[in-house]
Amino acid sequence: MKQDLKVEAVVIPVSDVDRSKKFYEDLGWRLDADFAFDNGFRVVQVTPPGSPASIQFGTRITSRRPGTAEGVYLVVSDIAAAREQLAAAGADVGEVFHPEAPGAQFGQVPDGQAGGLAADRASYGSFAAFRDPDGNTFLLQEVTTRIPGRVDSTSTTYASVSDLAGALRRAAAAHGEHEARDGGAHDENWPDWYAAYLVAEHHGDELPR
Repeated sequence: MKQDLKVEAVVIPVSDVDRSKKFYEDLGWRLDADFAFDNGFRVVQVTPPGSPASIQFGTRITSRRPGTAEGVYLVVSDIAAAREQLAAAGADVGEVFHPEAPGAQFGQVPDGQAGGLAADRASYGSFAAFRDPDGNTFLLQEVTTRIPGRVDSTSTTYASVSDLAGALRRAAAAHGEHEARDGGAHDENWPDWYAAYLVAEHHGDELPR
């Protein structure tokens, strides 16, 4: 039987564990663990809201220089709202941008980034970045519709209430257009239509019209 291999945690290097712990807790990230041992090893684990994977840091946990973690992705359904939330919590978040050259979201392609959302607010196309106190960088990426094949075909799940709410808003807007095309008549089967839309959007399939 083929075994699942699930990313559980990403280790980042920090210089001051308590400072980092406070920073991430202030962002509203859940504190899962803070274990210290007599040999100087300490591990702290925090989890971003709605994330199935966590972030770990501590002492005697990595040989990497503090601040050298780059491009840790945080996927969001509404990048403007996520950026505003992080900024309100004290994070120094850059402006929303979109890459005009492949890979420009990582900041290594000169003049490859353009300000503002991606054209037509394309899924996977809009980014914003922020750093923790050591300079470890995180990338917010707006994803609303997954590329086919990138989700479990047997399930449709949402990581948070806000993700589900965003999907329902998009479904409501699309259903309004559906009713308008149908002469404006009330669609009594709207729950079925919404369900079909949510599943299709989540799996990257053709959306109902």
